[in-house]
This record gives sequence, C-alpha cells and structure tokens, in this order.
Amino acid sequence: MCYPARSQASPPESVHVIRDAESGLEGVIVLHSTKLGPAAGGCRLWRYGDESAATRDALRLAQGMAYKNALAGLPLGGGKAVLRLPEGSFDRAKLFTAFGRKVAALKGAYVTAEDVGTTVADMQVVNEATHHVAGLPQKPGLPGGDPSPWTALGVFLSMREAARRKFGSDLSGLTVAVQGLGNVGARLCHLLHEAGARLVVAEPRSDVAAAVACRYGAEIASVAGIAQARCEIFAPCALGGVLNADSVANLQARIVCGGANNVLATEEDGDRLADRSVLYAPDYVVNAGGIINVAAEYLGWTTTEVELRVRQTDLRLAAVFDHCESTGLPPHRAADLLALKRIAAGAASSALSNAA
Repeated sequence: MCYPARSQASPPESVHVIRDAESGLEGVIVLHSTKLGPAAGGCRLWRYGDESAATRDALRLAQGMAYKNALAGLPLGGGKAVLRLPEGSFDRAKLFTAFGRKVAALKGAYVTAEDVGTTVADMQVVNEATHHVAGLPQKPGLPGGDPSPWTALGVFLSMREAARRKFGSDLSGLTVAVQGLGNVGARLCHLLHEAGARLVVAEPRSDVAAAVACRYGAEIASVAGIAQARCEIFAPCALGGVLNADSVANLQARIVCGGANNVLATEEDGDRLADRSVLYAPDYVVNAGGIINVAAEYLGWTTTEVELRVRQTDLRLAAVFDHCESTGLPPHRAADLLALKRIAAGAASSALSNAA
C-alpha cells in the first residue's frame, strides 16, 4: 500500500558540533525543537565510524525526543547529545566535565541526562559544570536516579494494550521475544514473567542472558536470530534500526513493542509492518517513562506525578491506535501527526501568551 510522506517533518532548530582536544570530547548536540520548552534528551556515548554517522544518529534521536516529549504531554522540546567514544583509554571525568561546559554554553536551551553508554555518575560530573542536567542520584521521596524501571513499566503497559487490540487478550500465555537485556530489557522480562508471558531472550553478554533465562525460564536465542523468533510479540530493547526490509520480511511476531529508540530503519519499514498486518507500537510513545522521570526531576515534580503519567502510557498508545483507525494511517505515521499537532498547538499557545 502507498502511504503519504512523513507529515510536515521539520528540520532541527540548531546543530552544535562540540569538540575539546584536551579531553578527547568529540560529538554533536542537536536541538530539534524548543517550541514546548527546553530541548530535553539524553547524552549517548557510542563508537561511531565518523562524525557524520554520529550526527545522523543525533538528528534522528533528537526528532524522536521532540515527538516523545510532545505526546507525553511534557513542557519540553526535544534534543539529543551524541558523543563519539574515544579510541583507547581516556579520562572519563575530564570528558564529561568538558561536555558539561558545552551544555552550559547553551544557556538552558538543552537539558541532558544519561542514555546509552552513559551513567548517573557521568551526569554527576556534568552537573559540576551545569545545572541543566537530570538523571542524578535520587533523593528520598523525589524523582531521579536510573529511569529505566519507569521506561520498562510504560513499555509493559503498552504491550498489554497492543495485545488487547490485536488478540483480544492479556499477555498471559503469549510468547514475547526480548532483544537486549540491559536495565530496561531485564526489568521488562520481570514484568512479563509476572504477567504469565513466555520469554525468548537475546543478549550479547552470555552470562546476562543465562541469568535471565534461569530466573524466568526463558529460551535463549541468538542476537542475530531474535527478530525471527517464533513469538506473538517482538520487543526490541537494544539499539535502533533493527527493523529493516529484510527483518520485517522474516518477522514472525504480530506485534512490535519495545524500549529501544528508532526501531525502524526507515519510515518505509513501518509501512511494511502495516502491509503485513503487524501492529507496531511507536517506540517514542511507549518508551517515554524514562523521560517522564527525568522531566519530573528537572521540573521539581513528585514521584506520585511520575507514576501517574507513566501509568497513562497505554492510554496515549490507545489514542494513537484510535487515530490509525479513523485515518487509515499506520501507527508510526499517525503518532508523528499527533505529535506535530501537539507541538504546533503548544507553539501557538505560547505565542498568544507572549502577545498578551
């Protein structure tokens, strides 16, 4: 089926190449949108082949954050920092101190936090140079710390909603293939096991995979083969781009719902899922729990507010699915359209307030 191009996709507001020779810092900060508030999004530290590869990743991740924050109803725009992992040994504290100075130079336009390859300890170092950072150690009774349990909860609730839509059932007895057993993937396995789901898991760290398999009675699949596992639901919880023309063609799952960002290699891969009647739960809708926790920490909300908003993740996904049914759009395009409308409405409201 032929679908319309991505609805009114906009370029980023600004791209900031960041370097510091002394620390080895090399990367980019992308501010996709600040129409709803400061551009918020984590800092990723990864091994990229070159600067252009890092920039491409940052551009796509920042756009996803803008849409994620908009649909989560947060007063935040979307941004992302992507740093290239230095070759060989390096002074980690020096690198993140330098990064903190780059964040500070943006004067509040960007709020950072941990992401793939970075930690709470790294954000503590960043915090020495700027207060525009979240994901710091949690204080009693307040949001903060590792946001992955909230991400996993939102994904789990979304998966349950998707199963109801697709199969008319809950998750009990369904087989879920979980790709990646980091903090989010491992916690998701716990929630799925409690719900009575059967698990197939894949993780490059064999000891981690074995521990999860032993704890939950999961079957272990190869990292290369997990996307083709026999299951009802595929849950990508590692890096993005796992669903491409080849993997979609061989996918046995009827639902895709996971914690990873940018699961689709291209927009067309989302169309391919729809053409195969695979129900896709858009990644930035279902994995917003982490940024909700980060936003609460930065904005001074309570943990009660975090839980309330995360537990509404399935309702936000239901709204996307409802929009699909009314428009005929596949979920990834329907979610984009709703996010862009939310951003435009927020920008218009802000303009009216300023004019008044």
